[in-house]
Amino acid sequence: MMTPTASAAGRRQSWISMLSIPLFALTLWTCGGGAAVQAAEPGKDASAGSLPRILVLATGGTIAGQADPRATGAYKSGQITGEQLMASVPGLDKLAKINAEQISSIGSQDMNDKVWFALARRIQDAFDKNEADGIIITHGTDTLEETAFFLDNVVRGDKPVVIVGSMRPATAVSADGPGNLYEAVQVAADPRARGRGVLAVLNDKIQGARSVTKTNTTSIETFGSPNDGPIGYVDTAGGIRFLAQAPGFRRATYQLPAGEQLPRVAIVYSHANMDAIPIEDAISHGAKGIVLAGVGDGNTSKAALDALEAAAKKGIVVVRSTRVRSGFVTRNVEVDDDKNGFAVSEDLNPQKARVLTQLLIASGVTAPADLQKAFTATW
Repeated sequence: MMTPTASAAGRRQSWISMLSIPLFALTLWTCGGGAAVQAAEPGKDASAGSLPRILVLATGGTIAGQADPRATGAYKSGQITGEQLMASVPGLDKLAKINAEQISSIGSQDMNDKVWFALARRIQDAFDKNEADGIIITHGTDTLEETAFFLDNVVRGDKPVVIVGSMRPATAVSADGPGNLYEAVQVAADPRARGRGVLAVLNDKIQGARSVTKTNTTSIETFGSPNDGPIGYVDTAGGIRFLAQAPGFRRATYQLPAGEQLPRVAIVYSHANMDAIPIEDAISHGAKGIVLAGVGDGNTSKAALDALEAAAKKGIVVVRSTRVRSGFVTRNVEVDDDKNGFAVSEDLNPQKARVLTQLLIASGVTAPADLQKAFTATW
């Protein structure tokens, strides 16, 4: 929990001892420009004239990374705490009362069910107990879209949940994390963000959890929504511009299963000269579902299709998606989905189709017709 009464000298000393903050951020802090992060009061809604209460849940990632001497530009993810991240950004105290909690300190390539469940439970608890007016999750970019989509399907309520990351670590000369964090707080604190589901805020864009995806390995312009486009824009000077009114969005009510793990679902990547071995291997390792990252409109070789049909007949859920960056996968065009017992992912890429398939299997939804209804629910 952040303590608003900590002395300025103590805060400066704690930052000077860190090697993780760029020179510009340290200069701002020691000159009095650092955000004085205030503790939020549980159980009170933000009222007219008061600042909204924002709960920050930190998971690690590049945004919390520190330089590593092994190579130019190298870094280690998840080295800086959520409290330190928020304290490094000037002006946040003018936007909101902020509390920060550390959920994990990992690179998002290591994101897992246990952390997902911890995030979902903490967010729901904060909303149910009226501890916060909005939530921010700091996260690595590699699997940011999957975490956003998972939470979008399990968290109930209409308060803003904003996920944010960066492509460059905190120690980079041109770190993008501080700007992204500031804009994430702007969005989470804005009443117009309510009812829009989980939002990703990076590089001046606001994007929906269903459509956002990482499109470039290193560019800060990496996140886009190929099928839908952004739902809004944000910048520190011009404020927030949503492109449409909130649709009165209501999150799905999938329940978290008992334990800390979702059912095993494999993604099988299609390619030229593909055989059945990847599918048979997934089944032998206990997959309850298989998502095909198919070529074109979610297609694959005859050998692979035959293996998928055999899997579906054994009760394994099969969903056709595509390895192509944009577009929809359509039923019964190139593949006889009705005959084979397949569902198609519509607009969802393979990684998000996997998340929804896991939630559906955990909820007992395995019949092809019912699966398809879930995948097309928002269309």
